[in-house]
Amino acid sequence: MLPKLKEAKYQGDYRVWLKFADGVEGEVDLEKELWGEVFQPLRDKARFAELSVNEDIDTLVWPNGADFAPEFLYQQLCPNYTLKPTLKDGAI
Repeated sequence: MLPKLKEAKYQGDYRVWLKFADGVEGEVDLEKELWGEVFQPLRDKARFAELSVNEDIDTLVWPNGADFAPEFLYQQLCPNYTLKPTLKDGAI
């Protein structure tokens, strides 16, 4: 099952406090992740601060269309987390 991000608060610079539906919470620094066409504009701290939680996809998003996969964010707080495939009924 995918982690579901429920809350996010800008903490300054490129840091964000996150809280997931299962109660896992903490602060992550995303500065090293801000590269490439979509993320480069977020190096402007004012634009980075425009972050929000999209409740349809349960993750962190920005007005320019940038987002991080919820499992990536969760793994920043729980390094041993791995996404496990769900088996369909009758699978071995």
